[in-house]
Amino acid sequence: MAISAGLGLASRSHFPLRSPLLQCVRKVRISSVAAFETIDEPESLLNVNNDHDLANSRGRVECDCKAPEWKRLSSEELGISNSMIAKPTRKVLNGLKKRGFEVYLVGGCVRDLILKRTPKDFDILTSAELKEVMRSFSRCDIVGRKFPICHVHIEDTVVEVSSFSTCARKYDRDSSFAFESHIDCDEKDYIRWRNCLQRDFTINGLMFDPYANLIYDYMGGLEDIRKAKVRTMIGANLSFQEDRARILRAVRVAARLGFRFTREIAHSIKNLSCSILRLDKGRILLEMNYMLAYGSAESSLRLLWKFGLLEILLPIQAAYFVQQGFRRRDKRSNMLLSLFSNMDKLLAPDRPCHSSLWVGILAFHKALSVQPRDPLVVAAFSLAVHNGGHMLEALNIARRISTPHDTRFHELLEPQNLDFDALRDEVMNLAASVKCEMTNMTDEYFVSQAMSMYRKAPFSDMVFIPLGLYLRAWRIFECVRDGKEKGFVPKQGSKIDYELLALGSLHEVRNLFARIVFDTVYPISMNRDHSPR
Repeated sequence: MAISAGLGLASRSHFPLRSPLLQCVRKVRISSVAAFETIDEPESLLNVNNDHDLANSRGRVECDCKAPEWKRLSSEELGISNSMIAKPTRKVLNGLKKRGFEVYLVGGCVRDLILKRTPKDFDILTSAELKEVMRSFSRCDIVGRKFPICHVHIEDTVVEVSSFSTCARKYDRDSSFAFESHIDCDEKDYIRWRNCLQRDFTINGLMFDPYANLIYDYMGGLEDIRKAKVRTMIGANLSFQEDRARILRAVRVAARLGFRFTREIAHSIKNLSCSILRLDKGRILLEMNYMLAYGSAESSLRLLWKFGLLEILLPIQAAYFVQQGFRRRDKRSNMLLSLFSNMDKLLAPDRPCHSSLWVGILAFHKALSVQPRDPLVVAAFSLAVHNGGHMLEALNIARRISTPHDTRFHELLEPQNLDFDALRDEVMNLAASVKCEMTNMTDEYFVSQAMSMYRKAPFSDMVFIPLGLYLRAWRIFECVRDGKEKGFVPKQGSKIDYELLALGSLHEVRNLFARIVFDTVYPISMNRDHSPR
């Protein structure tokens, strides 16, 4: 059965089931197991209220939709080989399999393998009880109370392992579904299917058995991958009300993959956007870091703006978008988006940066937005950050720059031919401005006033940057104000140590910051256009 010419996916056979999904369960509350048509988001979505919203607050869909067929597909035909699985994950899989337990890869890693992308991490699901997992590995911890999982430590990597039994208990406690005895279903299929229903999106509901070389698809995830769609397992309103963080995860997944939302998800995000204010700040920081630190920051910011979430999460940056005349579906760029676009080019899901870098970029850009600067001031500031506060060296290098700057950004003034002392004073002033804006970003009152002049904007005083992160971010820049740091040796060469970068090494973070700023102010493409022929 052909799945997609676009992805080149094909399934050799279906599961040996004579009954489709809804015949396989004698009694199901359809309001909680809705399957949706794939519907493109209309152009007018963010400008008008659509009276025929697909889903009500309980997740019910008013349409004659068929349940997805259950499928199993050859992983080899999908282009997946076991060599694509990270070595620490393979060790955990092999350790459990040798002890006679069933093991599967689940969630986003299966989706990414199908898309030939590098997974951020690998999650394992097993028939073993968590205590049996503990006995199987020397370095293993059970974490979490409501939904416990195992963290298996293999060298410097932590592999997450969950158990069917734990998932089933959570399912029985939390699920909105009601079941009686199933008919004609293979028991293992039924257990796998029931586990898939607990996941957030259909594209994350796939299971991969690396020993049988089979991909199990119970909820139409492969079809949604083919259509590049993000679709919730159950009604979007119900799904987002059960877990508000799914709103942010939906944005993260769509931004990273370049997928679109179904119209139902788009409506639900718009209608429930303010509910994310009730999330724990630590959870918001976690989700924002996933969006901004793993190579899809620009597309994440665009989606947050498009769906009215930016003014809740980052009101200061939302105010900048408004001042720039940015429409919700604007395809243009601006300096903030360009900074993050250049950062994205240096990162990836398996090569993230420390959160202090994107916090620092937000504060740095805000300082430029409030008071535009001569491009050489920005260059000298970045050089001083890179070399640990060696101001003399930074100024001398900056004064030799003759390449043209990007004139699209209002944050950059026309060159003013500043003398040495004036250039130094401007750099010091920029450092003070960055410190001021970073403080403002962590001040609830200041944040609450960012969008106050816009009557239709939601009220938000959201500050999710904790003191520790604020201090880590300011350390990037404090050398400019305080002078050359004793013993600090600037990073040499262009090779990035991603392990140190993820840990927040000042050498790596400062080096990357300077590269991002230079790539934004003096883009390579512009320099090529002005090079001698």
